[in-house]
Amino acid sequence: QVQLVESGGGLVQPGGSLRLSCKASGVIFSINAMGWYRQAPGKQRELVAQITSGGSTNYADSVKGRFAISRDNAKNTVYLQMNSLKPEDTAVYYCNADLRPRYYGPSVNYWGQGTQVTVSS
Repeated sequence: QVQLVESGGGLVQPGGSLRLSCKASGVIFSINAMGWYRQAPGKQRELVAQITSGGSTNYADSVKGRFAISRDNAKNTVYLQMNSLKPEDTAVYYCNADLRPRYYGPSVNYWGQGTQVTVSS
């Protein structure tokens, strides 16, 4: 069993900052890419940022220069530092991980339960 547990969401004023965390736990042999997606009401889920096991990153154009993704491989944890938040960043943020539970098996994609981020004055 593998679980992804997010934390750090909440209500923040425009221009403020939040830091999201997501820890993977359970039977894990290795983790490939980890990332954050978000889904606003009435919209499709979209990629926000992704980081590979080697540290390469990829960001949505809408968050470049404002958000930063990082990971602690020893803790199986990925972070999303969100600065200069805007009302349009309001969404449920989901953690995602592509990992191998066992050395002999294929990679499997897992999702967290989501954490609400609301940017409003």
